[in-house]
Amino acid sequence: MKELKLSAAKRDVFGKKTRFLRRRGIIPANVFGHGLDSLALQCDLGEIRKVVAHAGMTRLVTLKVDGEAEPRSVFIRGLQRDPLTGDFIHVDFYQVRKDEKMMMEIPIVLVGEAPAMKGSGRMLTRGISRLTIECLPEKVPPQIEVDISKLVSVEQAIHVKDIVLDPDIIVQDDPDQLIVKVTEVQVRAEEEKPAVAAAAAAEAAPKAEEAKPAAEATPKAEKAEKPEKPEKAEKKA
Repeated sequence: MKELKLSAAKRDVFGKKTRFLRRRGIIPANVFGHGLDSLALQCDLGEIRKVVAHAGMTRLVTLKVDGEAEPRSVFIRGLQRDPLTGDFIHVDFYQVRKDEKMMMEIPIVLVGEAPAMKGSGRMLTRGISRLTIECLPEKVPPQIEVDISKLVSVEQAIHVKDIVLDPDIIVQDDPDQLIVKVTEVQVRAEEEKPAVAAAAAAEAAPKAEEAKPAAEATPKAEKAEKPEKPEKAEKKA
């Protein structure tokens, strides 16, 4: 794999004044790392574009800083873009030691065509999209390709344990974690329709029986009031 190189110079312009650097095609940057003090740098925008296009954030970059005898081994750790133009406005580099293992998340890229997808009503169900690995910096792959041409039948899947990598690369994710799977959704949808309709009919039936017209209700007969007894005549004195 071709070595990626980038030149940088130490920066003494900070804050809002960095906009003058950007107008000249110079991007402010910082490099930091374990046990290192952060160092302010500046890089050519054109060079940054080329490196990012080839390296992304998972390729080791040889960073040559003006005035330093030895180049630094770095990864691009952070990229800031202008919300209007989409161009880079700041870059963060993470310095590593080539003899010290590190952990990184690497993007998973699906390649090839799955024969199982030729039937109608089928879809690819994705699991995790990045794989966490541990290895030496020079062993870090830019991406992990998964060949889906092995998926020849419905419900067949590829898991983390099915991925073959360099023996020096240790995968940190659960081996049974799903990467990709072919599923069939059309048949299940058709089977669910009659069941849903039957459940709706069964639920509506008792409600129809319970609802009776008000005219069918039999009113209770009111008790006839007893006539009052006539008062007895008073005895004559």
